[in-house]
Amino acid sequence: MKEDIKTGTTTLGLICKEGIVLAADKRASAGYMIAEKKMDKILPITDKIAVTTAGSVSDVQMLLKLIKAQIKLVSYRRNKELSVKEATNLLASMVYSSIRRPSMVPSITGFLVGGQDPKGFHLYNIGVAGSIIKANDYKADGSGMQFALGVLESSYKKDMSLKEGIKLAVKAVNTAIQRDVASGNGIDVVTVTKDGVKRVFEKEINTNILV
Repeated sequence: MKEDIKTGTTTLGLICKEGIVLAADKRASAGYMIAEKKMDKILPITDKIAVTTAGSVSDVQMLLKLIKAQIKLVSYRRNKELSVKEATNLLASMVYSSIRRPSMVPSITGFLVGGQDPKGFHLYNIGVAGSIIKANDYKADGSGMQFALGVLESSYKKDMSLKEGIKLAVKAVNTAIQRDVASGNGIDVVTVTKDGVKRVFEKEINTNILV
C-alpha cells in the first residue's frame, strides 16, 4: 500500500552566501523493494521556505498539508508572514504530537527546513521526535546521511557561492547513492534565495545492473 511506503533516503541542506541549497535523492523504498523511482523529496511550504522530507510517506504528506494550512492561517490572522523559525516551530510541534499519539503504526518523519526572512537565510533540522537543531553551515538526514556528511565535512567552506554549494550538494548526494542501498535513482536540488524557492537541478540516475 502507498501508505506503508517508507523512505530510506539522503537529504541535505547547506548555507551559502546567497541563500540555502537543499538536495535529495529520488528513491522511495518499502523494505527491500524500490517502491518509487521519481519521488520528490524537496517541497515548498511557502514562497520563501522549502523542506526536505524523510520517513513514512503518508505521515510526511499529511504533515505538509497541515503546516501549509497553518502557516496561511497564522499569517492571515497576524497580517504578517511567519519567520523561518516560527514556521519551523509549528512543524516541529506537529512532528512531536504525531510520534507521541498512540497508534499501531508510529509516525516517523524528519525534515530539513531552509528559508529566507527579513533576518536572513536559515537552515533547521527537525528530528523524528520533534527536536529542532539550527544549522550554522550544513545538515544531512536519512539513511545515507553519514556518506553525505563525509563529503560536506571535507569540502564545505563558509561563505561559498550558490554555484559552489549546488555542485557540492550534488556530489554529496551522489556519494550517498553509491553506498546507501536505500538512496538512489536521481538527484534534486532546490535553492532558497532572495527571489524565493527555485528548483535548479534535477537528474535521473540509471541504477539498473546489466549482467
